[in-house]
Amino acid sequence: MEKQVGKLNIKRKIIGFAIISFVILCITLFLPARTLNYWEAWVYIGIIFSCASGVIAYFLKHDPQLLERRLKTREKLREQKLIIRFVWLLYMPTFLIPGFDRYYGWSDVPLILIIFSDILVLTGYLIVIAVFRENSYTSRVVDVESGQKVISTGPYAIVRHPMYSGNILMYCFTPVALGSYWGLIGSVLIFLLVILRIKSEEKFLLENLNGYREYLKRTRYKLFPGIW
Repeated sequence: MEKQVGKLNIKRKIIGFAIISFVILCITLFLPARTLNYWEAWVYIGIIFSCASGVIAYFLKHDPQLLERRLKTREKLREQKLIIRFVWLLYMPTFLIPGFDRYYGWSDVPLILIIFSDILVLTGYLIVIAVFRENSYTSRVVDVESGQKVISTGPYAIVRHPMYSGNILMYCFTPVALGSYWGLIGSVLIFLLVILRIKSEEKFLLENLNGYREYLKRTRYKLFPGIW
């Protein structure tokens, strides 16, 4: 009975979070554009929330604890708190600038490039979903829980931080998918902050997660195979 109540509470929190996220994203994209006639934004929203709906439905049934971990946002490490503050500051221009760009007509992005960027955004999200399925301890914050083990299978056998790889694909190509070149300013800076976050996270995991040092030796690349 308690398990069912706990699962219901998680479901309510997740659905509430998804609804709020949807409303905020719509306001962020359409208000600066001053129009709902913004097909690039509708396609982008369709991709993001179709994937999100699938994630919620699947993991509520198979791994609700993962969704609960994803609701945690309070970092414990001082340097991580600072990095996350800057990341949030850069998220806003990444999504706000394309709307202004749409209204003022700053960019002229070819249709083929918009479609290609949408495909990469979707690919990034699918990588994140693969990470969720492989690692139930995936959290928004840098932490190690009791009983947590090093995951070295699936996408973790290719790179050490596959979720960040997926996120970078999503956010670096989001502005172009929304028809804006100028929005890339924020997304490129987010990429640089992710690199700093990875360095801090690996230091923490080396000190707190058994077997992580051996995993570093086996899996050479951090984000992209053959590159870094």
